[in-house]
Amino acid sequence: MKYFFLAFLGSLIFFKASTQTKTFSFSILDIKNNKIPYASLRIASIKDSLKKFSFIADSNGVVTSAFIPNKWYAITIEAIGYKKIQKNLQLEANYQLSFKLIADPNQLQEVVVKSTKSIIRQEDDKSVVDPEVLAESSTNAMETLEKVPGIFIDADGQIYLGSLSPAAVQINGRDLKMGASDMSALLKSLPPNSIQKIELVRTPSAKYDASGGGGVVNIILKKGIKLGMNGSINTGLSQGVYGNQFVGINLTNSNDKLNSYINAQFNNNKEYSINNTNRILSTDSILQQKSRTLSPNYSYYLGWGLSKNIKKDIEISYDSRLSNQNLDNSTSNISSLNKIKAKVIDNIFNSVINNKGNNSSMNQSVRFKWKIDTTGGEWVTDFSYNFSKSTTDQVYVNYMIASNMTNGGGGNFGNDRTNFVYQTDFKIKRIGLVWETGIKSSVFNTNNASVYTTNNKGAQQPDLFRTGAFNYKEQINAGYIQGAKTWGPVILKFGTRFEQTITSGHQLIPKDTTFLIHRTDAFPYVFLSRKIIVIAGYELRGYLVYRKTISRPTYDLLNPFPKYIDAFTYESGNPSLRPQFTSNYEANISVDDKPLFAFGVNQTKDIFTNVIYQSPTNKQVFYRTYDNLAKSKETYFRIIGAIPPGGKYFAVIGTQYNRNEYTGFYDGKPLIFDKATWSFFTFQTFKIDKLSTISINGFWRTNGQQQFYELENFGQANITINRQFINKKLTITATVNDIFKTNKINFTILQGSVNANGYRENDTRRFGLNMRYNFGFKPKPRKFDIGDGDIMDSNK
Repeated sequence: MKYFFLAFLGSLIFFKASTQTKTFSFSILDIKNNKIPYASLRIASIKDSLKKFSFIADSNGVVTSAFIPNKWYAITIEAIGYKKIQKNLQLEANYQLSFKLIADPNQLQEVVVKSTKSIIRQEDDKSVVDPEVLAESSTNAMETLEKVPGIFIDADGQIYLGSLSPAAVQINGRDLKMGASDMSALLKSLPPNSIQKIELVRTPSAKYDASGGGGVVNIILKKGIKLGMNGSINTGLSQGVYGNQFVGINLTNSNDKLNSYINAQFNNNKEYSINNTNRILSTDSILQQKSRTLSPNYSYYLGWGLSKNIKKDIEISYDSRLSNQNLDNSTSNISSLNKIKAKVIDNIFNSVINNKGNNSSMNQSVRFKWKIDTTGGEWVTDFSYNFSKSTTDQVYVNYMIASNMTNGGGGNFGNDRTNFVYQTDFKIKRIGLVWETGIKSSVFNTNNASVYTTNNKGAQQPDLFRTGAFNYKEQINAGYIQGAKTWGPVILKFGTRFEQTITSGHQLIPKDTTFLIHRTDAFPYVFLSRKIIVIAGYELRGYLVYRKTISRPTYDLLNPFPKYIDAFTYESGNPSLRPQFTSNYEANISVDDKPLFAFGVNQTKDIFTNVIYQSPTNKQVFYRTYDNLAKSKETYFRIIGAIPPGGKYFAVIGTQYNRNEYTGFYDGKPLIFDKATWSFFTFQTFKIDKLSTISINGFWRTNGQQQFYELENFGQANITINRQFINKKLTITATVNDIFKTNKINFTILQGSVNANGYRENDTRRFGLNMRYNFGFKPKPRKFDIGDGDIMDSNK
């Protein structure tokens, strides 16, 4: 592997390709030096009419690309609400140019920016997803994420970017410190069309938190856009075995000084899940369990915010989000103990469990932004506070049919979580380098409590085994510095992040399991990018990335109080769980900022994962927990190809191969696990006419793996048809998800003392109908294509 990266590095640096070009940066501003995002920039060589290039500025109003210096070019710049600029310029030694556009509100409805937006584009060390077309067929943000090519979400709500370790999830760049189930509840309450973009950061830079062994999914929400008053009303429903409905509204209002927005959504959902398991207890005994859960729930979401330019270059913004979900889940679990040789059923149990709960979340944040200069220098300071609360009332009853006996119990368990974050980041260009530095402090507190009782022969008495109280506190203080340097077609980024971790846990009931962790770690980062060659107008660019990361166990993985699952299963956390460290090496290639190929290696030590252990006192009882098991080496490669649109049809098709090799111990026995997995994914669109399109997206996974579970082949195909009406203000979308009903998982686990196989199924086949009506001023939409070689995004 070392020699591979050295060879690839050498090919990037010494490859003979366009060495005479220099990188130019174009900043597009208004007369008050405010950045104008997503402006259209067209550049044509005056001497060679065939050399024409088109760009879309990024969210900072910047376009970066390489050109031959001291040549004359014709430059045209257009942006909605501004007068067009046309200039002939000689691109000389000054590689940073600024253009100022004059506002022209009379032409707002006349300007049409004809550009091609990629559903996925590469911006340095991250992939950026435009979710607009995905949101049209979704009822919430979670469904939008499920449709992103290359993303996989398991049945527990954990999100994977291709690695076999789950990714960290952020909203607006902030880690909310939630477990998978709580984050899933939040995303299911979030409106799908409130997302501006989704950043997929597989190897985060030093600017990001180091806790991202599986990468980072950063969901950027829409805010007020400078186009006056506009908005949309959204409603829809989907029907599987059970039905989901939603209704929402989005409003934005802005002027030169004050921007504001508000969005709200209500969801009413109902779905089922099936989980069947066969556990071999001995050579002559097998435990068969058939579980079906019905999950009705409804949720509310409300988000609003303000931003104001208090001075020429200083902006202050405030954002707030509230969400609430109520659930009432009921599970029926039929368990039978079978004697294999005698072919008889020893006993049958029917467990009925009801969980009635509430999850609520509140986030408040204030951000100060000072634009230092026109070269991109800025100082951003962010304060945020997040509070979330979850409570569940549980009642369970066990019927032992053979003995005609009944027992049961119940209880209440819940937790309160608070998270305060202070962060300040400084960016400036000096001595030919772009420097970024900052500090961050995050304080997270959670209080967990559970009170259980059992019913013993009609008498209620405390259940000391399941009753507990646990407090957890985590404080992370971090600082980073990184620099970036451009030499013609070569871009180098390098930096280091230092994080001080202080965590403490204290179990109050039933016994003390106090622990304290105090450590400081360094996380280096190196990023190298080089334009390799231009073929037929397509620019190939290569990347090398290295990053060290940490994955810290969250509160739900550490919390030791047992949670009742059924008569033979319970789950609990592990207060002794240690963090795991991962070193990631990746080489990738993009074509016109569209990802093409990636090859990488993840090396992880002290890996912790979900495990199932047999109870030492009762072989019929199993418990789920987490444990540090082994070290692993994951090798992967990823290929994504785009079929040129050719007018009406275009497609994104990709595949990823993962091979994981574990060595360690499971349940006190040696662990050797070697598994290879293939994943295939696609997104395709056909334009029926100017107002109608049909889209297909889906994935297929062969020889799958989830931690130490071996999965059989499974996947999902979805189809969407949308049509615009009333001057394109009304869009009606019809969808069918999981057309062939293939998103069913058969699994096997054979590790330690556990020998089991089973089956999982969810209410994934759904027929849906969504409607969105835009009102107020709304610009004409850009054309949506993938893989158009004449259109290049920014940040080359």
